Parts: sequence; structure tokens; C-alpha cells
Amino acid sequence: MKGNVKSLNQYGFLSVAVVLAVVFFLLFAGAAAFGVWAYQGRQDYKNNVDQKIAKAVTSAQQAESVKKDAEFAEKEKSPFRTYVSPLAYGSVNIQYPKTWSAYVSDDTGNSPYVDGYFYPNVVPTASNDKAVFALRVQVVQQSYSDAMNEFQDDVQQGRVTISPYAAPKVPSVVGSRVTGTIDQDKTGTMILLPLRDKTLKLWTNSPQFQSDFNTYILPNFSFSP
Repeated sequence: MKGNVKSLNQYGFLSVAVVLAVVFFLLFAGAAAFGVWAYQGRQDYKNNVDQKIAKAVTSAQQAESVKKDAEFAEKEKSPFRTYVSPLAYGSVNIQYPKTWSAYVSDDTGNSPYVDGYFYPNVVPTASNDKAVFALRVQVVQQSYSDAMNEFQDDVQQGRVTISPYAAPKVPSVVGSRVTGTIDQDKTGTMILLPLRDKTLKLWTNSPQFQSDFNTYILPNFSFSP
């Protein structure tokens, strides 16, 4: 009986020893692997520190250059240029960035009585169906209610949304802001306002110019109701 107990104790001691040996080996292997990884990382940093610093500096300089270019482009838009339509068509006053060009027809005597195209640098060809514009302006021989009725199907099909709108400089006249697919499948925003027996329209048909439209055009335009 005593011999059996001694044998079991020996086996138990051996099992514990084996487990401890395995644990210590795994810990040692993990520590060694971590040490190799850390050493390689330090060597890589040591060997490539100059390149890493140069790359970081270049990235920072490029980001700063992009920021400065954007700030310069914004500053170049001021002071604004001005277009004013004939008195008979509401004396529509448009303030637009001086880096833009404009082509406006307002002497034909036919609707649209005012038909304006605005774009940075050179205005694209108006007859090009694919052309987009920073700003379009029209005074049309159409009542405000008739002009708005043209968007009923678009609203029902979810292509546009409509909300009330009043120009900051002409708050007494309430019209509509139409947002969505507004111009031959082009996405943008259109403002429609009643102008006597006519309708004044201002819109941009490209998301690229939405910020300029909101920042420069809408706060500054006016007309004589």
C-alpha cells in the first residue's frame, strides 16, 4: 500500500513538472518572439528614421499647401462683380465672385426675358446639354403657381423636395427652394420667386457649386417685386 502511494506521488509530481516546463517554455518563446519583433522595429526605425521624417514633413507641407490654395481661391472671389437686369424685369441684382464670368441675354423682349449663365473663368457653351453651371438666372413669362406646378410629378416620385424660401434682402416675397434633380437629370438647387406676373429663377445644377450658391449668391441677390 505504501509503495502505491509513493508511485502515485511520483507520477503527480512528474505531471506538475511537465506542465510547468511547458508553461515556462511558452512564456520564454513568447518573450523571445516579442524581443525579436521589438528589435526589428527599432532597427527599421533606426535605419529609416530620416526617410520617415522626410515623408512626414512632405505630407504636412502638401496639406498646408492645399489649405493655402483653398484659402487663396476663396479670397480671390472678392470683391464681387455685379449684374443688374433691366428695370422692366425686376432690376434683378446678382452679386457673384470676380473669378467667375457671365453671359446674360436680357434684351430679346421674349421669355426668358433674362437668361444668365455664370461659371468660373470661361462660361461653357450654353447649347451643350451636358454642361453644368455655377449659377443660372432667368426671368420667365410664367406665373409662380404655374412654375411650381411643373415640379408636382418630381415631388411625388421623390426626385425633388420643396421648402418655403425668402431672399434675405427681399424678405417680403416668399417663394420656394427646390432641391434634387432639377435640370435635365442634373442635381442642384433652384430658387423660384414670384416677380409681378413673372417668375424669377436662380439655380445651380452641380453639387460642385452648391457651397458658392449658398455662401455668395443667395445672401446677396435682390430684386424689385
